Order: sequence, then structure tokens, then C-alpha cells
Amino acid sequence: MRNWTGNKMRTKYNKLVRDKIPEIIKEKGEVPKTHIADKEEYWGKLKEKLTEEVEEFLMKDSEEEMADILEVLDAIYKFRGFNKQEIDKIKEKKAKKRGSFNERIILDEVLD
Repeated sequence: MRNWTGNKMRTKYNKLVRDKIPEIIKEKGEVPKTHIADKEEYWGKLKEKLTEEVEEFLMKDSEEEMADILEVLDAIYKFRGFNKQEIDKIKEKKAKKRGSFNERIILDEVLD
């Protein structure tokens, strides 16, 4: 949302940004207003950011957009204390039991 404050333009975001974004904004001569999220807000903003990045990937399926998704997932791993190796084991177990998505199988319907 953009609006005028005095003779300056103000744009509101209320979203999680990468750590260096405030410094980049300052280098442009602008003034960022930020705060540090508590655990509850951070968890909500991580989920919002993941949704945002997935939506961007769906619009433009590029390696750059995939990297953004992975960056958010890395933050989720760290914040939630998830172990990547353990998640990989779970993924492998599911793949063994149910398969992966490599064969491009589309289930059209199931007949009784």
C-alpha cells in the first residue's frame, strides 16, 4: 500500500524480508521501518513467505524462484529444529513405500 506522508511516499509491506534488505533500502537513500518478529509472528511470516515464493514459482518456473523456495525451507528447518537428514530418510521411506513422481503418472479415476 502506497500513500503520501507529508511530501514523502510511504509503501507498507508487513512481510518477512531477507536479512540484507534494510541495508539495501538505506543504500538507495530510503528509510526502512522494521521490527524483529517474535517466535509466533516469525512462524506465521515464514509460512506466508513460503506461499508467496511457491506462487512466484508457479508463475515463472525458474531456478531463481526455486532457490527462493529453498531459502525459505532452510529457514523453516532452522526455526523448527528439523533435521534435514531425518527428513531425507522420511522422504526415502515414503518413496520406497509409495513411489516418487518420476514416472509422470496421472490418476484419472478409480472404478469399483
